[in-house]
Amino acid sequence: MKKRKKHIASALPRTHKVTILLNDEEYKVMHRYLSKYKITNRSRWMRETVMSSVFRRLSEDYPTLFSEPEMRG
Repeated sequence: MKKRKKHIASALPRTHKVTILLNDEEYKVMHRYLSKYKITNRSRWMRETVMSSVFRRLSEDYPTLFSEPEMRG
């Protein structure tokens, strides 16, 4: 079993609360996923999942000096 490092209070405290609503099916699917992969910290999982998607999209949409056709040509 892996040992986790103890987390020291973050230099960037989380002060903004975000609430989402799920329908019954979404909720069941989420709980099935969390159980299957033995995820116990739902808040951390949700935050990491959402933020990884946001960061990936931002990096894909990052402005470049040349357009894609110019870079391929």
